[in-house]
Amino acid sequence: MRAMAQRSWKAGERLALVELPTPEPRKGEVRVGVRAVGVNPVDWKMRSHGPLRLAARVLGPRPPVVVGVDFAGVVDAVGPGVAGFAPGDRVVGGTDFSRRQRGSYADTVVVRADQLCAVPDSVDLTVAAALPVSGVTARMAVVDLGRIRRVQPAERRVLVLGASGAVGQLAVQIAASEGAFTVGVCSARNAELVAGLGADAVIDYGPGDALARARAHAPFHLVVDCVGSYPGAGCRALLSARGRHIMVAGDDPASALQLLVAPRRSRSILGRPTGRRLEPLVAAVADGSLRVSLAQTLPLTEAEEAHRLSRSGRMTGKLILLP
Repeated sequence: MRAMAQRSWKAGERLALVELPTPEPRKGEVRVGVRAVGVNPVDWKMRSHGPLRLAARVLGPRPPVVVGVDFAGVVDAVGPGVAGFAPGDRVVGGTDFSRRQRGSYADTVVVRADQLCAVPDSVDLTVAAALPVSGVTARMAVVDLGRIRRVQPAERRVLVLGASGAVGQLAVQIAASEGAFTVGVCSARNAELVAGLGADAVIDYGPGDALARARAHAPFHLVVDCVGSYPGAGCRALLSARGRHIMVAGDDPASALQLLVAPRRSRSILGRPTGRRLEPLVAAVADGSLRVSLAQTLPLTEAEEAHRLSRSGRMTGKLILLP
């Protein structure tokens, strides 16, 4: 198998194309021929610094280090005891370094069956590959941890900070589909995009304090910070009595501290893709109720360029690598 990998965990080492033995699936495992790989900030953060890198080094497999989580492709082999998947099935899923699995920047991955979700023929595998981390994080933020369905429709007001990013775009759509009055915060150049996704109001963060201007639409049942850097106290000040503040986990020390000691009304998350969590997202894409925006597709061998683009913070859709 071919993969983009680092030979070691040395910070700053570039990804290079390597040849690795093609693994055979063991009991409960499925081998997938990868057709598309979604790029997430977590991919390059694991290579550089912070708690994500530490966790990957401690829990993940030994080098060479193959990064990446999101993938979509076609099953080419199943191990003993696997039910529900067979060679030829179209699937989407996420690798898991805590299970000592190599990442998804490769033409082949081996994962457990519970990490996979079937993809209908009507959904392009390139689109499906954009869903695992971003989609699961967005849905967990709004539905699971945000508990949007536990409040009356009149109380469903959601503020999405970083609404034009990969997670933010999906969070806006999911909140709107749950009947929430949804406010998105983004740059002026992306305001039309965010409004088209279902936001009832859009706030340009450029002119000043976006949280202060969001008070005109408060109180919110839910504030979702997809940027990970807005002050927690300012977000909580906009909440209703039962409201919640959800932070997409970052890699800086402040975010790591918030993850451990955040106040009861704040939660820090990074969605872990599983088949069960992906099912409603794939179904929504299939029926047209959820749109995925693709910013650019690049060959797998240009993974370094994809990381450069992701670090810029200027991408308004998902970056996809094609093996």
